[in-house]
Amino acid sequence: MLVRDELPVPATPVIVVTTRVWSTTVIRASVIRIRLGVVIPVVAVAIRGAADAELDVVVGGLGLGYTAQTALDDPRVHCLVVVEALEEVIGWHQRALLPDTAELASDPRVRLQRGDFFAMADSNVGFDPEEPGRRFHAILLDVNHTPRHVLHPSHRAFYTPAGLRKLVGHLLPGGVFALWSDDPPDPDFEAILAEVFDRSEASVVRFPNPLTGGYSTNTVYVAS
Repeated sequence: MLVRDELPVPATPVIVVTTRVWSTTVIRASVIRIRLGVVIPVVAVAIRGAADAELDVVVGGLGLGYTAQTALDDPRVHCLVVVEALEEVIGWHQRALLPDTAELASDPRVRLQRGDFFAMADSNVGFDPEEPGRRFHAILLDVNHTPRHVLHPSHRAFYTPAGLRKLVGHLLPGGVFALWSDDPPDPDFEAILAEVFDRSEASVVRFPNPLTGGYSTNTVYVAS
């Protein structure tokens, strides 16, 4: 029988979720390998596109912390703001309940910022309430399943030309936006990115899925 610890999140208008951290090493390692198979390309491609010696980065969506933790592997990242809507998820990290990212919250470069990423992107204040209007070298988004399949209807406006233009206002000149998607490249969304950004591309990431014994694919959109 599998033993597990449960990290419950109360029902909210956005999502109802219970995350289970399995103590069985094989299952936990498999899930981590699947997640990192996507996270590493998103973060690596986005940050590689930023040429500055020191980087200020935003991650939209904290979750289990893999995206944020991977961003910190780049020594140029000296400030990482991680925006998370659920206070309970932030609490997991503040209490070091997740062994694979247990040191994330204590890293001096990291600020776990409670907030609605999409509302913050649409505002003039932006992602740092302590410094309204602050701009960043890279913004990495890992919240919705795809630009079409969102967790809440209020997120849809972000994926329009007007929504992405608001996001551009939070990037420094030459800054990079990267987005993970669970679907194949979406030509309509690619056209929107091309309309808003000078450069954009969609790359398919193929990685082994140890839970199925086969391969899975995701899409990484990068624009600057």
